[in-house]
Amino acid sequence: MQIELKSIPIRDLIDGYLNDPDAGVVGYGGRLDIRPPYQREFRYDLKQQQAVIDTVMKGFPLNIMYWSVVGDDQYEMIDGQQRTLSICEFFNHEFNIVDPDRGVLYFGTLTDGEKQKFLDYELTVYFCTGTDKEKLDWFRVINIAGERLLDQELRNAVYVGPFVSDARRHFSKNGCPAYKIGSDYMAGNPIEQAYLETILKWAARKEGVQIDEYMARHQYDPNANKLWAYYMQIITWVRSTFPTYRREMKGLDWGEMFEEFGENTYDTEALEKQIHDLMEDDDITKKSGIYRYVLSGDLRDLSFRAFDKKMKREAYERQGGICTHCGKHFELEEMEADHITPWKEGGRTIAENCQMLCRTCNRTKGAK
Repeated sequence: MQIELKSIPIRDLIDGYLNDPDAGVVGYGGRLDIRPPYQREFRYDLKQQQAVIDTVMKGFPLNIMYWSVVGDDQYEMIDGQQRTLSICEFFNHEFNIVDPDRGVLYFGTLTDGEKQKFLDYELTVYFCTGTDKEKLDWFRVINIAGERLLDQELRNAVYVGPFVSDARRHFSKNGCPAYKIGSDYMAGNPIEQAYLETILKWAARKEGVQIDEYMARHQYDPNANKLWAYYMQIITWVRSTFPTYRREMKGLDWGEMFEEFGENTYDTEALEKQIHDLMEDDDITKKSGIYRYVLSGDLRDLSFRAFDKKMKREAYERQGGICTHCGKHFELEEMEADHITPWKEGGRTIAENCQMLCRTCNRTKGAK
């Protein structure tokens, strides 16, 4: 990796600045890609943007920026995107600064001297030349002290290509199609790659691989149409199977449930009644598990209210420390509470329905 330190005046940085949803974000006479695939969406709030401009106007140094040399006089922004966008957007009158004496100021309302000072301000930039892996490693290093790159953002950098570019269009933008269609069922923020990482996990699992291998397999696909179609299949299945929405549905592993149960036919009215009744059951402590349970019928998909210490002690004393299954004596700490009448048969988590079993018998007996 070769690194060369240069000073770049703001007037050169903003030359040819363009921020277009389709064409991308470029500056420096169109030679600098300000938002390559491994960069985050813009995150600075107004105060942070104003702080950048305040630093420039006072002549204080901004943190060093890093550009990657990707071709003959062509560059990619490795670090410094948000500072760069703040500078460019201020120049384009996208936001203002506030002067205690003069009030709200846009670039166009600055004095000629202030404009000159702004445009002449020199940014300190490291130009980095090396392989893709070297640049990615460098990117990791310089981000350790700041906001660390997320796993999916790193994958986007490693497997850059038409597939990930199109996938990000569907899953990684503000108001992206995936958010508009499935935000009720997805956890996280699409800008932070949560939606993209989730659908990639689902699709990779379907192919029996990890996300990294899946992205490597599809890196040079011309688009992400199949991934989008798979997402639509899952969301459509969820909506048709569970037409009554509840907040507990958000963030569940719908991809796994779709693969396991998506071919089955269900009576949606009967499912809704079962879900309604289970939601009202005080013994069920993790309500989100109800959705998988009504499909699987497996009690391990549910979490139940536990017997408290008082109930356990009363049952232990009542039994004289004897396990009701194997008939052997155990210390209290060696035993576990169990429902005498199983929950599925109407048994509740109350003192009268508590029995103490040794760990072996309880785990052999299985969840009830």
